[in-house]
Order: sequence, then C-alpha cells, then structure tokens
Amino acid sequence: MQTAVLRSSVFGSALTLILLAGCSGDPIVPPDDITALPRELSQTERAVIEASNRFSFDLLKEVNKDEGGANVFISPLSASMALGMTLNGAEGTTFEEMRGALGFEGLSRAEINEAYRDLISLLRDLDPLITLGIGNSIWYRVGFPVLEPFLETTREFFDAEVAGLDFNDRAAADVINAWVREATRDKIDKIVDSPIETDIVVFLINAIYFNGTWTYDFDPEETHEADFYRDDGTTVPIQLMAQKAELPYAATDEYVAVDLPYGGGAFAMTVIVPTAGTNIDSLIESLDDERWEGLVAGLAKTKVEVYLPRFKLEYEKTLNDVLSALGMGIAFTPAADFSRMTAGGGVWIDEVKQKSFVEVDEEGAEAAAATVIVIVVSAGPALRADRPFLFAIRERFSGTLLFVGKLADPPQS
Repeated sequence: MQTAVLRSSVFGSALTLILLAGCSGDPIVPPDDITALPRELSQTERAVIEASNRFSFDLLKEVNKDEGGANVFISPLSASMALGMTLNGAEGTTFEEMRGALGFEGLSRAEINEAYRDLISLLRDLDPLITLGIGNSIWYRVGFPVLEPFLETTREFFDAEVAGLDFNDRAAADVINAWVREATRDKIDKIVDSPIETDIVVFLINAIYFNGTWTYDFDPEETHEADFYRDDGTTVPIQLMAQKAELPYAATDEYVAVDLPYGGGAFAMTVIVPTAGTNIDSLIESLDDERWEGLVAGLAKTKVEVYLPRFKLEYEKTLNDVLSALGMGIAFTPAADFSRMTAGGGVWIDEVKQKSFVEVDEEGAEAAAATVIVIVVSAGPALRADRPFLFAIRERFSGTLLFVGKLADPPQS
C-alpha cells in the first residue's frame, strides 16, 4: 500500500504491501485455460508496461543495495500507481524528474494516465479464478485548496475515491484506515496514525490485493524439513514443499528458473535460484527489463521437480533515498513544484514508506499492497530453492510485474 501525505509545505508517502502464496501437483483447471489477453495492447500501453518494469528493477536494485543479505519484498506496481497519481500534481522540473524516475520519458501526461486506466481495467478482470483488486483514494484536509482538475483526473484515470475530512477529528484516521482494510481484505490494518499531524493536508493511497490458487498445488504430505543455506554459509531449518509437474522452466550457467502459474494461467510466480557460485545480489544487480524479458522468453514447458520453502515474512522500507537515487530528489525538497495539485504550492514529499507481508504455502496465494503518499506540507530437471532466491508475481501476457522479492534469510520453521 502506498500513501502520500500532503502537509502545508511537506509531501510524504508510505507504501505497504502484503502477500500470501501457496502451491501442489494436481491442476485445478487446464494449465493453458487462458492463452492470451482478451485484446491487443496499444502501443502506449506497451510503453507504459515496459516503463513500469524498468522502474520495478531499478527500485528492486536500489532497495537491495540498502538491505544487503536481508529479505526484500516490494510492489513496484503499487508504488508506480501512487506516484503516477501524484505525478498529475507535479509541474516543471519536479514533473520531469518524477516522470524520468518512473521510466516514462517521452510519454505525455495524457498518455500515461490513459495507459494506467486501461491497465487497471485489464488486470482486474483478466482471470475469473483470480481476485485482483486495485484501489486508489485521495483524502484531503477540509479547507485545503486542492485543485479540482487534479482530483477529477485521478477519478477519471485511476478510479480514485476522493473525500475531504476534518483532520483535526481523531476519527479521520480511522476512516482512512478502514478504507485500507477493506481494499486489502484486512491484510493491512493501518496506514495513517492518529491524531493526524496539523501540517498534513493530503493522503494519496494505492492498494493492490491478489488472491489466487495455484494451478498445480503442492501436496502437504510431500512437505518436509530441510536446511536453507544462507549466503554466509550458515543454515536455517525450513519446511520445504515439493511437486512434480510440467512447467515453464529454464536453466543457464547463472540460474535455474520456473514459472508456477495461478488459476487459469494468466498470472504466475516466477522463481529464480542462482546456480552454485552465483551470488543472489549479483544476479539482482545484473537484471533489467530487457534481461528479464529474455529470461521469461527462455522458459519452456518441461517435466520438472520443484522444491520451494513454505515461508512467511514482514518487510518495511522507507523509499525516500531510493527514489532520490532514481533521479526524483527535487520532489523531497522545498524546491518541489506541485502547483497542479494546489495553487498555493509550498508542498513536497516528506516520506515514502512501504510495509509488506508475504506468506507462501501449499494451498494458494494471497497478496495485498498499499502505498500511501503523505503530502505534508530430478527424475529430470529440478529447481531447489533452499538458498537465497528471487521471486516475482507477474501477469504473463502483458508482462506486468505486480510484486518482486528476495528470500535470503527465512524465519525458522
């Protein structure tokens, strides 16, 4: 979940995400039930998806640099949408830097908005066996002069709920948090603290919720205790799930990868395990959108054994420095120009924060992400994920990345 808080002369954001996932061997539907998108993507939609995926790997690499050997789990799509809403309030150098950080160079404001609108509609309704909720909202302090064209743009293109609240009333935070809980099916309990600080004037929030069963689930009777080998050579006991199935699979000198589809097959978790001698952080650093496309294109149906940990972890990260490193540093300073959001100006981003939760087990996958921007002022090939690995939840046909993460140090089972 991503939230932005607008104070008089300060702009801040918080991003929160939750994911639960699972898997087994018997298909609940034909694995090729969904074989293509219901319509062709426009050239602009393709450009925005490509830009979003570039942003995904830029964000992942910057976050991973800060975390070292720790776990990482983020929703670049949630961050992108929340910042995309905020982009409509930016002007001048602030707009140019934010657009560049998001990967949208060369695209007009109108093209970006239209592509977000169409992508939201496409992803929500793609697979009837998958629940994918994408929600946006803006909450502003009653009396603060938010420009109506800005609010109308977010309604039209981001399907945003817009409401003014008395931020001096302690119940205001409860109203916002209730929206977040509903949008994430109670996976994110709170994104706004009470009482709301007096210089906060706007919250911009994006929430993403994903729930789907594995096309091939893991048999719980096959789950067994095993060791997970950290990069430093130490081990931690885990519950290792197992299945044999015909799945999209690839093996190179650097990694072994497999796609674990959900529902009718439009969505999948892609798991990438480095080969012996390849460091997970080096692999992440080498990834970009083009290499990712090559990795995905190299997956081919293969009878494969898959061993994947059952795990649960929580994650929290302040993204100010990360986003500044991606080139939008001015947005975090008093020099920021958000004059398309409020005529008075004098606002900037105070904080961008992400919280996340992920659980992977035998039964299925459930994920939620919320971003709040606060404006303040073997019998054949096998994949054995018993050492640090990269994972991503994506829509297979458009290529849209919903979630990306690194499991480096699972909690003891």
